[in-house]
Amino acid sequence: MAHGAGGKASRRLVEGLFAPLLFENANAPLGDAANVRIDGASVAITTDSFVVNPLKFPGGSIGELAVNGTMNDLAVSGAKGQAMVATFVLEEGLPASVLEGEIRAMAAALHRAGVVMVGGDTKVVERGKADGMYITTTGIGRFMPRVTIDARSVRPGDKVILSGPIGDHGITILLARGELDLEADLSSDTRCVLPLIEAMVDEAAPGIRWMRDPTRGGVATSLNELARDCGLGIVLSEEEIPMRDEVRGACELLGLDPLHSANEGQFLAVVAPEYADAALNALNRTEGGEDAFIIGEVRTEPACGVLVTTRYGGSRIVDMLVGDPLPRIC
Repeated sequence: MAHGAGGKASRRLVEGLFAPLLFENANAPLGDAANVRIDGASVAITTDSFVVNPLKFPGGSIGELAVNGTMNDLAVSGAKGQAMVATFVLEEGLPASVLEGEIRAMAAALHRAGVVMVGGDTKVVERGKADGMYITTTGIGRFMPRVTIDARSVRPGDKVILSGPIGDHGITILLARGELDLEADLSSDTRCVLPLIEAMVDEAAPGIRWMRDPTRGGVATSLNELARDCGLGIVLSEEEIPMRDEVRGACELLGLDPLHSANEGQFLAVVAPEYADAALNALNRTEGGEDAFIIGEVRTEPACGVLVTTRYGGSRIVDMLVGDPLPRIC
């Protein structure tokens, strides 16, 4: 299960098996979407699978999540989604009303994102084999002008921007399963982040070096991957990282690090220092970006690592997620 959690085991699986055999001709670090050139035109393409349990949770459901997650992978790659195809793996006995509800949720999310569904496939498997429903999506998009996302372009002094509070999705899913005697007024943050990214691009396109949506593995894993890819260090200020009290309290009780908790409606951006204020102001002026903050910066040390300075004056190294604290999350 750890190989699907988005942390160290997932990275070893990709780097040790998939990349050498399937991506031997790749000339750039693997990201959330690929740049495919067809007859001289650049097309962004991404694919993802969604295996959430429960299917419906406060703030969203698997259908809405499937659309938003795919569009977000394109958006943080500097592309605007244009079309999508989907595959449904349905478990025998799934109530028709549940399936209809998720199709309606997907349709609404597609409408909000301005994307069309152009094809798909359906399979049915035996009872007990699919947690009710699995959805796999592929999104195709067009790259935004003036934006180039590449970890190798990151430089010391660049600022790290986070679009909003972390951990909402991961803790919401955990509580929705009813396995813990905890109560919290918390909802998943699932949403399409394209409007926020477009606002930032309008004001700071030349300064945007890198973006990522910190889903499985959370902020810590995404930034550790960046640190490894660019060979530099990322230093975060704990006090500047936005987080709801409910998330902080649940993580403290359960012994979890909020920086490892999944997010489905936030993104990280690394921006050149001369463009950082403009990028942040653009986010703060856009609906849903009011809680965006500069949470850290890129430095030469710790090389290939992430350091968090605490509110008490200390510091700690934050590694990628190890193990699988919360399966069936996205």
